[in-house]
Amino acid sequence: MSLLFTPFTFNAPSGPLTLPNRIVVAPMCQYSAENGQATDWHLTHWTNLLNSGAGLFTIEATAVSAVGRITDGCLGLWDDATQAALGDKLQRARRQAPAVPVCIQISHAGRKASSAAPWHGGMLVAPEDGGWQTVAPSALPHLPQEGTPTELSLADIAQIKADFVNTARRSQALGMEAAELHAAHGYLLHQFLSPVSNQRSDAYGGSFENRIRFPLEVFQAVREVFSGTLGMRISGTDWVEGGWTIDETCELSVLLKQAGAQFVHISSGGISPLQKITLGPDYQVHLAKAVKERSGLPTFAVGLITEPTQAEAVLQRGDADLVALARSFLYKPRWGWEAAVALGGTVDAQHQYWRSLPREAKNIFNDAKIGMR
Repeated sequence: MSLLFTPFTFNAPSGPLTLPNRIVVAPMCQYSAENGQATDWHLTHWTNLLNSGAGLFTIEATAVSAVGRITDGCLGLWDDATQAALGDKLQRARRQAPAVPVCIQISHAGRKASSAAPWHGGMLVAPEDGGWQTVAPSALPHLPQEGTPTELSLADIAQIKADFVNTARRSQALGMEAAELHAAHGYLLHQFLSPVSNQRSDAYGGSFENRIRFPLEVFQAVREVFSGTLGMRISGTDWVEGGWTIDETCELSVLLKQAGAQFVHISSGGISPLQKITLGPDYQVHLAKAVKERSGLPTFAVGLITEPTQAEAVLQRGDADLVALARSFLYKPRWGWEAAVALGGTVDAQHQYWRSLPREAKNIFNDAKIGMR
């Protein structure tokens, strides 16, 4: 039997959440919001991916404040207007798809905020050019040629923690079954974790215990107000000498488990242009394996996992509990269907699609009753 198409259950304070399979649509920024508000692009994008055959769909990095956005086109959830827009588009998308659980990735970009969209170069946009002043644990720019972020005061840190809590409350009000705090790819929570970006001399910098303090405080505060399935995405390594390591990731994951986490989603990199990564299939899976073995937390593997048999092999080896894909779903929005055909699995699909399978493919749709005229 295919492990990829076996159910998986998370046990959260609000009760168990059972996914029909172990395929996760990873969060993918679309840079298509207006003043943080979801648009018709999101309606189309979310409807498409909710019909992908995946067991869990994750909404892109969603900012806790306007200054926490990566770009001025990034999605947000910080006030009534952003909540109304996100809620409207998500509710409409969910009505056009099978009942797929939804996870939201909650984020603050820190010193990587105020950037141009990728198709405009992705570089920092200065305030005088329409951007805004960025903030960070320490006054260190991500790139030498970029403007210097403002070092966060203790009052600023407290406010950002409150912003995460606010977004988590709004996520629960919108019916999100799960939430993922973004502590990867060089964004604010990762900036606190890594000695590359965190050179503070107070209780939030220096030792491992100090550098994890803020991300852990944020998690604990969110756990108090969000009763659904809750986890964190972590860069398993910075790929930089003297940076954040896989051993530290494992130690943090153990503490997250003790704090009430249901999962960790293990990615890597993003904190420094000096990172040295050898890209290739499964290049991050060993990081997920280490975290799974040492923390015992349900673990997502992600990164250049593109083929159904490759995803199945990750699970068969016991390297992770679930497999997340991002760009593969942009290229093949029905990747989950292809995986079901290849591995003998089944998926839920809207009845309008029941007649879509090639004749040589076994019917993979649950409860399909296909008639012809």
